[in-house]
Amino acid sequence: MKMRVLLPLLFAAAGALLPGLVGSTLLMTLLTQAVINAMLATGVGFMVRQNGMVSFGHAGFFGLAAYIVALCTTNHVVTAEFAVLLAVALPMLLAFLLGLAILRIAGVAFSMLTLAVAQSFYELMLRWRELANGDDGMAAELPPRLFGAGIAVFQTPESMFLVCWAALMVVLAGLWLLSRSHFGTLTIAIRENEERARFIGYETLLPRALVYALSAGIAALAGVMFALYNAFVTPDVLYWSLSGEALVMAVIGGTKAIWGPALGAVIFFLFKDVAGDLTEHWPAIIGGTLIVVTVLLPRGASGSLLALVERLGVRR
Repeated sequence: MKMRVLLPLLFAAAGALLPGLVGSTLLMTLLTQAVINAMLATGVGFMVRQNGMVSFGHAGFFGLAAYIVALCTTNHVVTAEFAVLLAVALPMLLAFLLGLAILRIAGVAFSMLTLAVAQSFYELMLRWRELANGDDGMAAELPPRLFGAGIAVFQTPESMFLVCWAALMVVLAGLWLLSRSHFGTLTIAIRENEERARFIGYETLLPRALVYALSAGIAALAGVMFALYNAFVTPDVLYWSLSGEALVMAVIGGTKAIWGPALGAVIFFLFKDVAGDLTEHWPAIIGGTLIVVTVLLPRGASGSLLALVERLGVRR
């Protein structure tokens, strides 16, 4: 158990030291993007872990949050700080209301419904040029200062990496505490046997909808970070392939550990960069790697790493 706590702490400390150790701006840009996607993968992995359901639509919440930031700041509807809060709150509320309806359906049908919802947002932003400028995308007119910090903090790779890393660590710590609470235990029980949980008197739909809303909120927070860092959004941030990549990251990292999908995202981005330099057919390499990981490492990289550390500890 000590190793299960110590390993994530070492992981968090190592990440905080990276900007001082990495001298390449290009590599820091890649790592910052990896951390943003790690947050998205964490939302997807949390949904799988607590509800046992696979979503192909979390890109919808990610992209919706990014567009809310861009639309609100460009049209000066509200202050930038309120736009950021709104960009997290609205997707969460939407996911909760959607969850009350679509979580009644299990399996592949649920996954297809989440995909349909995300694609509807994609088509909306793609077709409604007067609102979001279509596939040309739109810039976010961010103010000089945001939450008391200069906007350069959010658009410089080294400083934005630390902001994203800190946000990711807070999310992971919060999810870890939640998983050890009564609510976390209840949702696991519902995942394992919903009928039995209902039989002993528990409401099952509401907890599952809350998990769905929370996972959407994490994806939305990642979308906010994306919008602040790039100050530009396109309909691609809503496309189904981004949801698929997030799910691949979660599978590679493993969903048994709260921090597994985040580790999977870092592995995915670094491997993708190396494979992309070798060949333009890098998706085939990623697909082959996913098959190998699924067959040989069913608990993902995090599960295998924990097993290795615990085995070494036992031998000592």
